[in-house]
Amino acid sequence: MTSSNQTNAAARFPLAVETGRQLEENQEFDYSKRSQWLRAAVLGANDGLVSTASLMMGVGAVKQDIKAMILTGFAGLVAGACSMAIGEFVSVYSQLDIEVSQMKREKQKAAAVVGGGVDDGGCENEEGLPNPVQAAAASALAFTAGAMVPMLAASFIREYRVRVGVVVAAVTVALMVFGWLGAALGRAPVVKSSARVLLGGWFAMAITFGLTKLIGSRGL
Repeated sequence: MTSSNQTNAAARFPLAVETGRQLEENQEFDYSKRSQWLRAAVLGANDGLVSTASLMMGVGAVKQDIKAMILTGFAGLVAGACSMAIGEFVSVYSQLDIEVSQMKREKQKAAAVVGGGVDDGGCENEEGLPNPVQAAAASALAFTAGAMVPMLAASFIREYRVRVGVVVAAVTVALMVFGWLGAALGRAPVVKSSARVLLGGWFAMAITFGLTKLIGSRGL
């Protein structure tokens, strides 16, 4: 289509041309906009999975009772979800205060330059500001979802060795899924992200199991 034809089309169908431009702009999605909630969700799920599984493996190293493992996992789930939510809320709220204060200073400087009065009202562009409640809720829910994996895997298996093996297998699959999901949503390298999450989870469980087993065998 020549430039004259394009001009005629734009004059005759302005709405269609504008809609086409908006579609082209929407195709270029900024994946960094997902970083706030994605970071909280991925961190919460991974932490819930690894920390709860490690606690259950640690207790299982010295006590083979299924009730002890499940109670340990439940205590870890509740404590961890509350800790993650509170920590995320405080952290993001601090970030929000800093950004709001910076926006107010910039607004005051702009008003002083043009010779106008200082407006102490609400800040503009509040849509892009961090949301403490959203981050806390996402972190707590994600932690709970991750912690449920080892608990459900161990809940119905009485045999100790089988139970430990099933927990490790379930956690391995979940770690790979969480790593893949985080990479896919953020358009990051999938293999590298999954491998990093998987190896980190294995390392945490192995260290917890080994140290607890060592201390338990010495009767401390």
